[in-house]
Amino acid sequence: MQYKDYYAVMGVNKDSTQDEIKRAYRRLARKYHPDVSKEENAEARFKEVGEAYEVLKDPEKRAAYDQLGANWKAGEDFRPPPDWDAGFEFSGGGFTEGDASEYSDFFESLFGQGFGSTFHSTRRSSGFHAPGQDHHAKVLIDLEDAFHGATRTITLHAPELDSRGHVVTRERTLNVRIPKGVRQGQQIRLAGQGTAGIGQGAAGDLYLEIEFKPHSLYRVDGRDLYIDLPVSPWEAALGAKVKLPTPAGVIDLTVPAGSGSGRKLRLKGRGIPGGNPGDLYAILQIALPPADNEKANALYRKMAQELAFNPRAGLGV
Repeated sequence: MQYKDYYAVMGVNKDSTQDEIKRAYRRLARKYHPDVSKEENAEARFKEVGEAYEVLKDPEKRAAYDQLGANWKAGEDFRPPPDWDAGFEFSGGGFTEGDASEYSDFFESLFGQGFGSTFHSTRRSSGFHAPGQDHHAKVLIDLEDAFHGATRTITLHAPELDSRGHVVTRERTLNVRIPKGVRQGQQIRLAGQGTAGIGQGAAGDLYLEIEFKPHSLYRVDGRDLYIDLPVSPWEAALGAKVKLPTPAGVIDLTVPAGSGSGRKLRLKGRGIPGGNPGDLYAILQIALPPADNEKANALYRKMAQELAFNPRAGLGV
């Protein structure tokens, strides 16, 4: 997938105002409209310009796109960084116009499913008094917060237009209570923290979508946790009790005799807590001692001579 420089597509600068971007779009749309244009590849250029405008006309999408950084160039191989949009506060989400199939894989990877698509405001204006709009943001927390609960200070970046029509980000800091047992993808609702209402209309709400920061030991799948557990060849072959770190502390784990690399040992109920707590799975990984001295070399040679073992027997060779 190639990175797309939407500013280059539109022929505008990164500090252009929203009005300047709108004027550039109108000019290019007239130039490349397939019904009237005689330009080469007019239809493809028309779609490319439409996709760029879909992002740059929207202050929220534009601010999120801009924060990817200036290190990417058009045509370079690109994969969006994990949770690249975390900490940005949005009032919309998903596609604002058109069909997703009209846009490129690059657009889809950034603004397709997951870009606010789980958040839907059901508020509607009614006369002079109108409720405020709901906002949403993705926030990263430590896995340990899901086990114990916590109160965390988070900073959100809310895109908005200044008086000259430039996109700027306003920061705000909130103290948020993380409930014990929160799971990845769960939403925390902060009442009244969205857009202010009009007249006597109530303020909208802010929905925080929970994501876990990458952990040095555990991988998360729903409420279940996975950890790779190194064991020696003799522990795997003969069986042993080994130490296993868990979020609740270190425990003794029995490794059954005859275990192979990749065997999954389940510890029921030791995953993320809740009404139906998850499990913790230890995935055995056989670690070989290094042959870095003569004694170790002699032991390996002895095993090679005395053990009738062909690790490739399953391959028929």
